[in-house]
Amino acid sequence: MPYTLTAPASYEEDIRKSRFLVFAQSVASVQEAMDFFAANSVPAATHNCWAYRIGDLYRFNDDGEPGGTAGRPILQAIESQQCDRVAVLVVRWFGGIKLGPGGLVRAYGGTAAQCLRLADKTELVQETEVRCSCLFGDMALVRSRFAGFGIRVVDEQFDAGGVQWRLAVPSAEVDAFVKVLTDLTRGQAQAEIGE
Repeated sequence: MPYTLTAPASYEEDIRKSRFLVFAQSVASVQEAMDFFAANSVPAATHNCWAYRIGDLYRFNDDGEPGGTAGRPILQAIESQQCDRVAVLVVRWFGGIKLGPGGLVRAYGGTAAQCLRLADKTELVQETEVRCSCLFGDMALVRSRFAGFGIRVVDEQFDAGGVQWRLAVPSAEVDAFVKVLTDLTRGQAQAEIGE
């Protein structure tokens, strides 16, 4: 069962005079991951290496370290800790002693894994996408029920008729949510269940 972080986490370790500072956070989108890296990177550091996994989407960056010695081990740490919807940034200040490729892989992967091990995590629930729309008059009432079902708003658009939502609904709650949506809006709301 995959896990995600319930709160941002950090971890610091000195390895052969190089300082490694790790930041990890749950992210819902690629843009959120990139914003997290931008906000937490340290321009004065020697390297800001990172990786993220969001479902089937993943990316990593070695930021000047030899290819495959930083970003990929961080991604492997995310996967070995069974994490999803997580971004991890490892900031390194070079301390004057070269670690070599194997040492870099162990340092980046090891510090990332330790940060995730110590982080507060929660089990990720299987979600189904539900596209729904309702009138402005029903919007506040419908939205007030999202938390009770554990629903995440993926996208929200407004037009003259009301609101259109793309929602991530826990799969086990889809039928109950659609029934409540229909009842609350007296059958006026439209719902389309994705794959």
